[in-house]
Amino acid sequence: MSKKFIIAGGGTGGHIFPAVAIANAIKQQLNDAVFLFVGANGKMEMEKVPQAGYAIEGIDIAGFNRSNWFKNVGLPFKLLKSFFQVAQIFKKFKPDAVVGVGGYSTFPVLKFAQSKGISTFIHEANSFAGKSNMLLAKKATKVFTATEGMEKFFPVEKIFISGNPVRSAIVNSSIDKQTALNHFGLKFNVKTLLVIGGSLGAKSINEAVKENLDLLEKNNIQLIWQTGIPFYDTAKKATENNSMVKVNDFIQRMDCAYAAADVVVSRSGAMSVSELSIVRKPVIFVPYPHAAEDHQTANAMKLVQQNAALMVNDKEAKEKLIPALIALMNNEAEQERMKNNIVKFAIPDADKRVAEEIIKIIS
Repeated sequence: MSKKFIIAGGGTGGHIFPAVAIANAIKQQLNDAVFLFVGANGKMEMEKVPQAGYAIEGIDIAGFNRSNWFKNVGLPFKLLKSFFQVAQIFKKFKPDAVVGVGGYSTFPVLKFAQSKGISTFIHEANSFAGKSNMLLAKKATKVFTATEGMEKFFPVEKIFISGNPVRSAIVNSSIDKQTALNHFGLKFNVKTLLVIGGSLGAKSINEAVKENLDLLEKNNIQLIWQTGIPFYDTAKKATENNSMVKVNDFIQRMDCAYAAADVVVSRSGAMSVSELSIVRKPVIFVPYPHAAEDHQTANAMKLVQQNAALMVNDKEAKEKLIPALIALMNNEAEQERMKNNIVKFAIPDADKRVAEEIIKIIS
């Protein structure tokens, strides 16, 4: 009898890509396993999960809005509605186990599964746990964490340190730099910068880059720029006559983007940190300042303290980011030191560790 899994979560690539990596790793070990993803209607998982070859059901749920309290008025009604929707999904699919990876849809799905006595597994990607995961952990079967020191958030007996599951296309990439640069139509003998503000973009990073395009060109730096959808048209217009810049709202081939880059500028979401550790890239982090409990700064500081990365505060990005970047681009010894230090944080088989533990428990 094949095992059936529901995987819940999404909202950003940082939740979606680990979810898909976990499903792929389980499928490698249980090739008759059946999967159903549950995500939030209108969020990017509704597009990205089917692209990865998995079925997904959407529920009407939203997260707690920290910047506009008035928008939280309808939240209890949405949560109630989502529980009815989840009940219908469970009635039809009848899962053997449920995995939550973070994002709006995780809470109602895992809460319902726990009320029915179904095994539930949580993956916490960040070094500062989310509120939903903390609430769900008490009744969870196992909590997978990216790092040590998470017993202040979760029951110690439930914790399994797995690392963050990274897309296999990145972990197993064998793309050489020339092929990667050809993919973007860029030159081989020019320093290459990759700017990634997370899957939804980053305003402060985008504005700093836009204001300093001339300076990058003057320093002979070519650019692969993931802007996110909101900034894409602005960036496209600003670079329409600049052959040294390749603008994307979302980069599908991140394996090529990483292979092409000499230096990376990035938000410090947990998945970005994990991917950059695996691909061994010198990076300047600009943490997203409104992340819950400022966890992106905590993520970045772990690497900064080990001379594995540099960090510029979001509010200082406009004046400090590009000078710091140009200095790093011109310092190959520092780049090499950062590469050797960041790779110490890499856990390339995290997806396999999670899958093996889940299968062992439910078999």
